[in-house]
Amino acid sequence: MSDIKKEEWLNDWAESALSHSRIPVLMLSHDAHIIRFNQALLDILVYKEIELKKLTLFDLNEELTKKEWKEQWSLLLKQKTLFVEVQFITKEGKPIQVELNFTLVEVGTLKRCFVIVRDQSDKMEAAAKLVEANYLLEKIKTEPSGSSKVTSEAQKSDQFTIEKLQESEQKNQLILDSAGEGIYGLDTQGHTTFVNNAAARMIGWELKDLAGKSQHAILHHSKSDGSPYEVIECPIYSAFKDGKTYTVDDEVFWRKDGTSFPVEYTSTPIKDKNDQLLGAVVVFKDITQRKEAERALKKSNADLQQALVEVEKLKVRFEKENTYLQEEIKLSNNFEEIISQSKKFKKVLSQVEQVASTDATVLIMGESGTGKELIARAVHNLSNRKNRPLVKVNCAALPANLIESELFGHERGAFTGALTKRVGRFELADGGTIFLDEIGEIPIELQSKLLRVLQEGEFERLGSSQTFSVNVRVVAATNRSLTDEIEKGTFREDLYYRLNVFPINIPPLRERREDIPLLANHFLLKFESRFGKKGTIITKKVMEELMNYQWTGNVRELENVIERAVIISKGTKLDLADSLPKTFNASKKQKIITLEENERAHILKTLEFTTWRVSGEKGAAKLLGMNRTTLEARMKKLGIERP
Repeated sequence: MSDIKKEEWLNDWAESALSHSRIPVLMLSHDAHIIRFNQALLDILVYKEIELKKLTLFDLNEELTKKEWKEQWSLLLKQKTLFVEVQFITKEGKPIQVELNFTLVEVGTLKRCFVIVRDQSDKMEAAAKLVEANYLLEKIKTEPSGSSKVTSEAQKSDQFTIEKLQESEQKNQLILDSAGEGIYGLDTQGHTTFVNNAAARMIGWELKDLAGKSQHAILHHSKSDGSPYEVIECPIYSAFKDGKTYTVDDEVFWRKDGTSFPVEYTSTPIKDKNDQLLGAVVVFKDITQRKEAERALKKSNADLQQALVEVEKLKVRFEKENTYLQEEIKLSNNFEEIISQSKKFKKVLSQVEQVASTDATVLIMGESGTGKELIARAVHNLSNRKNRPLVKVNCAALPANLIESELFGHERGAFTGALTKRVGRFELADGGTIFLDEIGEIPIELQSKLLRVLQEGEFERLGSSQTFSVNVRVVAATNRSLTDEIEKGTFREDLYYRLNVFPINIPPLRERREDIPLLANHFLLKFESRFGKKGTIITKKVMEELMNYQWTGNVRELENVIERAVIISKGTKLDLADSLPKTFNASKKQKIITLEENERAHILKTLEFTTWRVSGEKGAAKLLGMNRTTLEARMKKLGIERP
């Protein structure tokens, strides 16, 4: 999926998620630009939609610096979630206290973060009023109205004010007690003025234990390394000394019983209408679970690294061992898509392993349906180029006048209908592998250009004089005899030798009949799953029919036969019906074999007659009327080996 498609998908998803949320939510990019938001956010910020679209997080939080945002984004990439408490500024210039819950969303390489915005204004306003009420009550009690001649009216006025302030205290204390976070207030001397239920529960101290006493002396907190804070550098005290808000997430609070817990807290200064500092409100959370999750993640990473070290040790050990059993295991594990137990095919897989790690050109030869593409894919997947593309070209499926354009590309206007520039398959395969299937079908006039790519790694697009260089590994395949095509004059001999660096001959299915039961059952399970059937079995009689069939179409034909049989079978037994042509199930005397099979059988018969003597007056070459080297070449091509 392209980045544009990812962006569109993410925007659609975000639009749906945001439109149904009653909680203020926004989506940010890595550079803090606001990409999406919902109506609930507009309501609390009093912005219009067109106005908010032009803003960034820096516009809403004026105290946020680019350096701080960069640090927050790095932390978000690491732990995926993040909580912070900040002040947002509304369109009207009014500050509101908010809690931001960041969540990272990744779609491939595209990274966005969703932010849930929780308005903390009510709690902060209640806390501020509570601080102010305590301040005023203390002031009234210590500084009574008038002089020694206090009038009854003044006393009544003070009493009324005290009752109103006490009523406000009770109301605001109820608001704070409903909060899940710990909240406590301090006056400008650092004395505790109130503590809500959550704070009391977390720290183990009640208001009666703390009221009017130095918070720093009783409620200890320390740096993450355990070292204590001096009063003069404590962020909590600093809030009501310099009037700035402090947010900290790497400290610990100590409970009354002497135990501690990690916290994230914000210390916010409280001022009266005349901008005079009255104290501070501290809102804190127990982040034990988050810290434990971070420690667990670090431990998992350490365990993973240790596991990788162990795997590397095992890898080295297996590389040093070269027993037959391990070679068999490698052949089984490296070719999951290839099903075989025959010795002939395992020899093919051994050849694949030998050549895969090199950049040598491979020529795969075999009849149609033998699995040439699977072998080409195995060569690529076991090579150093496996992380680069495997580009396939079926030369037989392309019209002769389009093959050059497909392979090498063309410029706009290179020929009639070339309305745009086209990149060819060789360019697409740069750094990887190109698989040229049915290579024998390439027109003779194009073969010189293909030869140049193989020799020099260079070519020109159609309609261009610019030379392009590519680093491509070539794997070709054919079901034709290219040597016969050379004799006919339809295939270049120099191209053949350039392709035939490492030949691999795939035996036809009739020469590896022991694989037929494995393949038949594999295809049975495949098509049962596809067509919603289960429990079908292949009887002994049906398997004998499959084993005796000649399979001129090889594995592909077997797959098609099983697919048809699964479709027409009604019971639990696989019914071939007329899936196999009757001509192939007739008497074995009437079966027809290919010229190549006939040649192979004749050479084998002659070699057996000469007790495998190839040269000399009584050798097989003399009897067959050919040179020794010619016979040896034919034996190699036909896979004939001395027993």
